[in-house]
Amino acid sequence: MRAVICTKYGSPDVLQLREVDKPIPKDNEVRIRIYATTVGPAACAFRKGDPFIVRMIYGLRRPRYSILGTELAGEIEAIGNNVKLFKVGDQVFGTSANSSGAHAEYKCLPETGVLAIKSADMTYEDAAAICDGATTALTFLRDKAKLQNGQRVLINGASGAVGIYAIQLAKYYGAEVTGVCSTANIDLVRSHGADKVIDYTQEDFTKTDQNYDVIFDAIGKSSFSRCKGSLTGQGIYLSTAPSLAIIVQMLWTLKRSGRKAIFAAAGLMQDKDNLNFLRELFVSGKLRSVIGKRYPLEQIADAHRYVDKGRKIGNVIITV
Repeated sequence: MRAVICTKYGSPDVLQLREVDKPIPKDNEVRIRIYATTVGPAACAFRKGDPFIVRMIYGLRRPRYSILGTELAGEIEAIGNNVKLFKVGDQVFGTSANSSGAHAEYKCLPETGVLAIKSADMTYEDAAAICDGATTALTFLRDKAKLQNGQRVLINGASGAVGIYAIQLAKYYGAEVTGVCSTANIDLVRSHGADKVIDYTQEDFTKTDQNYDVIFDAIGKSSFSRCKGSLTGQGIYLSTAPSLAIIVQMLWTLKRSGRKAIFAAAGLMQDKDNLNFLRELFVSGKLRSVIGKRYPLEQIADAHRYVDKGRKIGNVIITV
């Protein structure tokens, strides 16, 4: 099978498309023929080994898993002897955060892993996209912030893969949503449910007199120190970016009353219940996928270069 191999940290040039052995499913595994996967900031961080915390988890000197990629959608081609939950021909979507490997034509996953049946209403690209940004947004807003009806939420990076789904999910939970984005993306952010939009090229949201119950930094471009003055007394600052600063701030505020700083490794906190929930939101029209660019597997290095610029809209999909 074809797979994108990354044997050392570095620029997109370290990625190589090679022929490798097709994986053989264990007794409790299914083998998925992948039709769509994604490239986002996390994939680029794993490729670069930056921030350093990535190396502490996924390999100090080189990537522990030579095939990157965690989100996937495809069709089950083979099953292990003990598999009961799926059958050959099932159309599925899921994530493989514990072992990566989605940037390839085939991937084996445990039947009890983060894997669910894809709705016929979803394309493979829709399904892979939702595995990326929507799962992260759900973990932060529902599980970490415990978002409530009527709360005020600000989403920094509202046009990105996490941010655009965070808007939709925050509206689903009844929040008043302010999105922060560039001038070019104002209409996009509004069209997906933002009640208010701040153009960061014209205005600094931390210097207004508006306070928020939740500030969700979906791109890791701000900080708790900078944002805490814009939080209510019991407000929560959420960050998707793993850094020493956010870890220290989280530990510092954990035992204190008042404003909190929270980081979570959302990719490692997923389960099939989340996938089923998001699928039903999609089918009911309460959640829409947002795909900014598509690349074939052969051009995955170009996809990494694009994402590295930090200006992407929605999801970047790799078609396999």
